Parts: sequence; C-alpha cells; structure tokens
Amino acid sequence: MLTKCRTLSFFIFFIMWGCKRELPPPTPKINNFYKQVITPDDRKVITPQEAKTYHVNKEYQYEYRTGTSGHYEYNYDVKGVDSKGDSVRGNINIEGKYGAGILIDSIKDHEIKAEWIDYGKLKATDNNGNEYYLIVE
Repeated sequence: MLTKCRTLSFFIFFIMWGCKRELPPPTPKINNFYKQVITPDDRKVITPQEAKTYHVNKEYQYEYRTGTSGHYEYNYDVKGVDSKGDSVRGNINIEGKYGAGILIDSIKDHEIKAEWIDYGKLKATDNNGNEYYLIVE
C-alpha cells in the first residue's frame, strides 16, 4: 500500500513538474519618436525631435515633412466631398499609407482617419462613420 502511494505521489509530481511552462521574458520596447498611430492632434504641434528633421520642398504637394528615410510623416492640405456631396477642406498628417487630421465643412470640424487610395487621393472616415473622398491640394 505504501509503495502504491509513493508511486502515485511520484507520478503526480512528475506530471506537475512536466506541465510547468516557462514564460519568455518580455521584449523590450524600442524608444523612438515615431508614434504607432497618427492622431488628428499630430498636425497641430511639431515636437522638438520632429523639428530636427523638418523639411519643406515646394516641388511636392506636401506642406512639410518630418522624420527620416522610411519613417517620414507628411502634412497635406486637402479638399474633397462627403458622402452627401458637400464640400470639405482640411489638413492631415500621413505616415506610410495611413494618417489622421481635421476636416472643416460649413457646420463644424471633423476628426478623421485617412488612407491613400490612389496617387493624390484619399478616403477618410470620421468618428461617426461618415466617409469623405479627398484630394491633395
């Protein structure tokens, strides 16, 4: 009887020990001044890090550019229409394919998230789900 208890205890211990999983150490977060997601407020202020790489080139449609190669953030003036055909104007920041900004129509300002759909053309959506079709000025 004692041998059976020891065997059973050893078997339970072996199962518990064998099932123990070691969690990998957390990956360190890389500190840089690039935001994971652009917000509408990004276009209002240029940070000191962005000011170091501020660039204007009148040959291109962007108002200014900040960042380094592969991580540029562009600022554009845009105009377009909403889904009802009403005119809107605004300003956005874009990094890669996506960005955010503010559109102004005849009534109020709209915070939007935008994405490129073609050269110089963007599709944007506000917080209420309204869609806007924009072109870069």
